[in-house]
Amino acid sequence: MNLNKEYWENRYQNNDIGWDTGSITKPLKEYIDQINDKNLKILIPGAGNSYEFDYLIENGFKNVYVIDISSQPINKLRSKNPKFENQIILGDFFEHKGEYDIIIEQTFFCALNPILRKNYITKTHSLLKSKGKIVGLLFDFPLTKEGPPFGGNIDEYRDSFSELFAIKILEKAYNSIKPRLGRELFFIFEKK
Repeated sequence: MNLNKEYWENRYQNNDIGWDTGSITKPLKEYIDQINDKNLKILIPGAGNSYEFDYLIENGFKNVYVIDISSQPINKLRSKNPKFENQIILGDFFEHKGEYDIIIEQTFFCALNPILRKNYITKTHSLLKSKGKIVGLLFDFPLTKEGPPFGGNIDEYRDSFSELFAIKILEKAYNSIKPRLGRELFFIFEKK
């Protein structure tokens, strides 16, 4: 399956984004709420409706960046946040350059064709500062050819990430929204 720019433009145009929760998810909200340093440089790959971006900005974080290959969510986000236009990037995550303290993962990894997972892990590692972290949610259901979203499980994620990242937390999310309860893993992986 070719999950390219045109594919994602069509999904947004047809409002075919069934994984959209309508607001920031509770696990990410609770993680963000405990961050004291509002100057951390944060990247959110895969804009979607960017509830995480909005929440971070509303709570005083100024150094937040979002990247998406599809123009529709980027244009929508830029129109809502003109002061942050330069931090809302239309582009390919795999070609992006930068250095971040935190990468927030919310459905981007599981929306990628599974053959790109190793590339994602390498790319996130290269974008993080020393001791930088990937934090977020991964889906916990069997990996199939049907998707996105594509699934996976704790063992697969641990095996895939552990070469480049210290696994700080990887556990069932206890505070998922009802439709995702029991199907999400909260994680914090720190760059080795």
